[in-house]
Amino acid sequence: MDATSLNVKIFADGASLEEMIQTYKKYLFVRGFTTNPTLMRKAGVTDYEAFAHQVITAIPDRPISFEVFSDDFYEMERQANHISSWGANVYVKIPVSNTIGESSAPLVARLARTGVKQNVTALMTTDQVREIADALAGGPSSFISVFAGRIADSGRDPLPIMRASLAIVASQPQIELIWASPREVFNIIQAHEIGCHIITVTNDLITKTKLFGRDLMEFSVDTVKMFRGDAIAAGFQLYI
Repeated sequence: MDATSLNVKIFADGASLEEMIQTYKKYLFVRGFTTNPTLMRKAGVTDYEAFAHQVITAIPDRPISFEVFSDDFYEMERQANHISSWGANVYVKIPVSNTIGESSAPLVARLARTGVKQNVTALMTTDQVREIADALAGGPSSFISVFAGRIADSGRDPLPIMRASLAIVASQPQIELIWASPREVFNIIQAHEIGCHIITVTNDLITKTKLFGRDLMEFSVDTVKMFRGDAIAAGFQLYI
C-alpha cells in the first residue's frame, strides 16, 4: 500500500509558502491545502491577504481553505464573502462557533444559500456535525472538519464519532467530511478504512507516507543502526 492507492484524499495543512509549493510539486497525491491563523502566525505571516494571493497564484487548481478571524458573525460574513472572491478553488473556513460558544450555523446557512464554498471547522461532536450539515444543505461543495486528533487528546476514541459523522453527511454528496488534526501517519490509514473523504496532514506526516508497507524487520534493524550511530556521533562512553 502507498499513499497514491488510498481512497481518502490527503490535504496538506500548513502555512509556509515554500513548503506548500514544494508539496504541490512533489506529492501529486496531495489533493488540496488548508491553513489557519495559528499556523500562519507560527510561520511568520504578517500580511494575511498577500500571503493568500501568493498561495492561490502558486496553487491554482486544488482546493485551498482560508479562515475568517472575526468573532462577530456580521464581520465573519463580510470576511467570508471577501475571501470567497479570491478564487474558484477557495473554501472559506468558518469556525463552528464564536469564542463564547454561540453556533455559527445561521451564518453557515446564509453563506451556503449565496454559493460560498465553506470548510466549517473545529467540530468535535455529532450534534455539531448534524447542525452544520443541515445548515449546508442545498449549498455548493463544502467540507466539515471534525478534529479527530483533539478528540483523541481528550482520551476518547475518535473512530465512533467519525463513523457517525460520515453517516450524517451521507445523504448530502456535496459535503465531504475531513479528519482534521491527525496525530500520527496511521491516522491516514484509519481515515481510509472508515471511508472518510479527506484527511488534513502536516508536512512531517506527509513525508512519513513513504514508509507505508515497509518491511518491519528491516525497519527494526534501521532503528538499531540509528541508536548506534547517534551514540557514536555523541561520543558517549562508559568508564567501567
